[in-house]
Amino acid sequence: MATSLTLSKEELRDLTGYEQPSKQLAELHRRGFHRAYIGRHGLVLERAHYEAVCQGATEKAKPKVRPILRTPAHA
Repeated sequence: MATSLTLSKEELRDLTGYEQPSKQLAELHRRGFHRAYIGRHGLVLERAHYEAVCQGATEKAKPKVRPILRTPAHA
């Protein structure tokens, strides 16, 4: 039997404890599955991402740095 590239609805329900996609998504994001999203046909979690997170791999996002612009003081 070939394994699907994404987790099934049943797997997502078992993993999160929720039926509703928005609650599933919130739970997945809370657990570190940041690549999960709600697509055209429901919640999507790629199996490769699921396995990577379960094995301890993390994606470190680069911090968004915004420069502090200061205007020169007028004498």
